[in-house]
Amino acid sequence: MKDTVSEKKVSFESNSIKIAANLFYPAGFKQGDKPTPAIVVAHPAAGVKEQTAELYAKSLAEKGFITLAFDAAYQGESEGTSRGLEDPSQRVEDIRAAAGFLTTIKDVDAENIGVLGICASGGYSIVATATDHTIKALATVSGVDLGDWNRKGSDGKQDPKIIQGMLDAAAADRIAVLNGKAPGTFPIRPTPEEAKAAGSITYEGWEYYCTDRGQNPRQSNFTPLSSVERIASFYSPDFAYLIAPRPVLMIAGTDAQTLWMTKDAYEKANEPKELFLIEGETHVSLYDHVSQSVPKLDEFFKKNLN
Repeated sequence: MKDTVSEKKVSFESNSIKIAANLFYPAGFKQGDKPTPAIVVAHPAAGVKEQTAELYAKSLAEKGFITLAFDAAYQGESEGTSRGLEDPSQRVEDIRAAAGFLTTIKDVDAENIGVLGICASGGYSIVATATDHTIKALATVSGVDLGDWNRKGSDGKQDPKIIQGMLDAAAADRIAVLNGKAPGTFPIRPTPEEAKAAGSITYEGWEYYCTDRGQNPRQSNFTPLSSVERIASFYSPDFAYLIAPRPVLMIAGTDAQTLWMTKDAYEKANEPKELFLIEGETHVSLYDHVSQSVPKLDEFFKKNLN
């Protein structure tokens, strides 16, 4: 019988918040083996570790890496309130804390730790890698800047009135909370009817997160209105130049509505860098279509973590 990847539940702290994570070991790995390069895999906004992050983490463990998939603070099995909060500064710290945690594991080669950021974590991981030299190589899949997504829309063409309206609602909520009311939230998963009417990436997201394809009972289906103020001021590509001379790989689908955000970050990064486009794939399809992305990630990390 063929050996399989082994899994261990672990936890670590990020800004004093307990973070739940799954650690994956290559098949046949034994205690006392030579320390192995390791990769942090960070999930999309409002996702959980058991979704696309775990798929990539297991796939890369099968290639010989130790990998770590974790739930961001306020989400999944991790601690933190308000539940579902999307706080870019905390998400960046979660990635740095995950990389630091890996250095404490004796099986890990602490000098060879990489990060893979998916979707919004693609943006978060740019800032984390830029500011944490523990991280030796960065890859992103369908990477976006969540600030730009909210300010400009997934296609970059959103009416500016939309973000202004969201900020109005967040300001009103802040005042309401100061006057003793419960914090407000807004849903982030459309109904099937809304998804089909909106089309494109909205429907893609619904199909992944709201069906058996990727749905998980611990995923966030709402976010506090206070997330809006935090997200609106975030812009990760400004930090991309600081990553060099450490290498960057950015993977995206040619049909991704968000490709312009990956390209924006890529243009702001310095060499060594590579943009790897997969023909016909979309933003969400790369969450679980890994036949081309995983071999490319394997090649990249084996070249740069050794």
